[in-house]
Amino acid sequence: MGAVDYLPNYTYEEYKLWENEWELIDGIPYSMSPAPMIKHQSISNNIAWELKESLGSCKFCKALLPVDWKISENTIVQPDNSVICHEPKNEAYLSEAPEIIFEILSKSTAKKDLNLKYDLYEQEGVKFYIIVNPDDEVAKIYKLHDGKYIKVCDTHSEVVDLSTEKCSIKFNFSKIF
Repeated sequence: MGAVDYLPNYTYEEYKLWENEWELIDGIPYSMSPAPMIKHQSISNNIAWELKESLGSCKFCKALLPVDWKISENTIVQPDNSVICHEPKNEAYLSEAPEIIFEILSKSTAKKDLNLKYDLYEQEGVKFYIIVNPDDEVAKIYKLHDGKYIKVCDTHSEVVDLSTEKCSIKFNFSKIF
């Protein structure tokens, strides 16, 4: 038995009662404090604006800022930015996978974003996973292919096709840094 076997295991009902920002993955809580740095927030804001611009008049897809995505009773995450192409069934959280997820790295979340969330998003069928590094101003774009992520590119300033089945999205990465 490893140390993880002795950790308390929490559920969505308990998660809803917690103060501050948390994520819950396989019943293990992950604090989202301290709040993101100014550069992180600026990049997230720019991603949101560029997504809104890229989605244009698409009536199926919408860009979201952090919102709970309840994957199971013991796994709830909050991607930094996401795109959904379905109508949410619940006002409190998403219950279906987003089409596109952006995670902006910070010192406190990098390991989780690069490993745990990468595997989780791949397993849950997120079509595009974009990991944004504010320090070197590079975005790593992964696309789901046959159930596995393949790297599309690393970019600082390219326009990349992030089209979904319902919308054509040409995302200009030069506008986020």
